[in-house]
Amino acid sequence: MARQEIMTINMGPHHPSTHGVLRVILELDGETVVNAVPEIGYLHRGIEKLAEQKKYIQVLPLTDRLDYLASGTNNLAYILAVEKLIGLEVPRRAMYIRTLFAEITRIGSHLLWLGTHAADIGAMTVLLYAMREREDVLDIIEETAGTRLMMTYFRPGGVVKDLPAGFDAKIKAFLDTFPGRIDEYERLLTKNRIWLKRTVGVGVITGDEAISLGLSGPSLRGSGVDWDIRRDEPYEAYDEIDFEVPVYTEGDVYARYLARIVEMRQSVRMIRQLVEGMPEGPFIERTAKYVLPDKTRLDISIEAMIHHFKLIVEGMAPPKGEVYSTIESPKGELGFYIVSDGGPNPYRLRIRPPSFVNLQSLLTMVKGHMLADVVAIIGSLDIVLGEIDR
Repeated sequence: MARQEIMTINMGPHHPSTHGVLRVILELDGETVVNAVPEIGYLHRGIEKLAEQKKYIQVLPLTDRLDYLASGTNNLAYILAVEKLIGLEVPRRAMYIRTLFAEITRIGSHLLWLGTHAADIGAMTVLLYAMREREDVLDIIEETAGTRLMMTYFRPGGVVKDLPAGFDAKIKAFLDTFPGRIDEYERLLTKNRIWLKRTVGVGVITGDEAISLGLSGPSLRGSGVDWDIRRDEPYEAYDEIDFEVPVYTEGDVYARYLARIVEMRQSVRMIRQLVEGMPEGPFIERTAKYVLPDKTRLDISIEAMIHHFKLIVEGMAPPKGEVYSTIESPKGELGFYIVSDGGPNPYRLRIRPPSFVNLQSLLTMVKGHMLADVVAIIGSLDIVLGEIDR
């Protein structure tokens, strides 16, 4: 009788398909996966604890370094929590601008996911095409925020500066060409028989399993669960624009691919509405409520946002309390929990990162599949290790 043994191998921590420094300990029966244990922590920087040693405004650049492929949505999730804590109203123009850039960020994030995911499975051309359009996205972000990767453009109360001259023409030119580019991606992949063999029926997870494991974002909607925070718990200007939430019931790698493709098309639709309906008015709120060290409530009018937060640095602080704020990031539900003790620093800051929670579904997805399928399944989750390890 032939002897059977389970073989343990390491995938990573520097395997190109692990999208960061991730190690997956795989147990194989031949080439069939029987167990998978993600080993994380290689990029741990202690951002949550570091935030507790900094003033509220000083925490903002730390959030860029979480999902560094979608820094704008990280900024927004944190800022919404701070605004909720201090009771700060945001002008409609600022809400529109922030929603617009949240969707531009989503397109940029999905483009990098699409290119690397396709390259992992062997479709190199798609990577080159996706990077071409991502350059356009980064150019738009750079012209407005002054940086390409780490935006740090949003501020509690609005944005740091108004949209630059000529922004409308540039963004409309992108919106006019980008849907045709998505068509190109689909012509290369959507009905490609090799792509179908590598993705259809691979990494299946049911809706009930996805919910029990905390899955969110396109990975959840690819399993038939119709949940999107932008629509179901709207924030910023999402309740003022029309869009559809793509949902697929198959729960496999292919369904997650289709969900993100359609999301990019819907982001184009949203951005067009936001540009055409952009209201006039201030781009930042210059009045806020603070509590002085002697517990006196104070309304302060200031000339610019830098002065606004200079007050915090000099000793004024938000009132005592706790808040949780969540958004629909490109990868799923991103939440910030902040506890204020009345001091100038957060007493406690806790992040609910979608990549970290989504990764725990890996074993459910890979068990029983071949070793080569692990690459496709990890790619379909669209994880970023900066967000997982924090």
